[in-house]
Amino acid sequence: MHFLLHAKIKKPRDVSNKEFYAVWQRESVAGRELAKQGVPIFKVAGKYEVVLLIEVDSESELDEAIHSLPIWQEGFQDMVEIDATLLRPYAEWGEQLDKLAGV
Repeated sequence: MHFLLHAKIKKPRDVSNKEFYAVWQRESVAGRELAKQGVPIFKVAGKYEVVLLIEVDSESELDEAIHSLPIWQEGFQDMVEIDATLLRPYAEWGEQLDKLAGV
C-alpha cells in the first residue's frame, strides 16, 4: 500500500522558537534516514510542511511508523497534523477505465 503523507508542522504558543526548531531538527534525523532508504520526502518551500510517499503493508504498519517518530515519542504530537491519503496504482485505474469505457 502506498500513502501520500502530508505533515503540517505548527509551533505551539507555549513552546519557544529554540525548542520548536530543536524538536523539528530531531524529527529531521528520522526523515533523512527515510530519504537514505529511498523514501521520497520533501519540505514544502515557504511553509512548515513535509510531504512523503511511503509504502507499507497495512494501515496498522502506517500507524506504527507514525507513532515511532521522535515527535510522538517525545510527546510533541500536537505540533504536527498528518493527512494520509491511500494511493492506487494508476495502471490499475487505467484497466478499470478500459472496462468502464467498453474498450
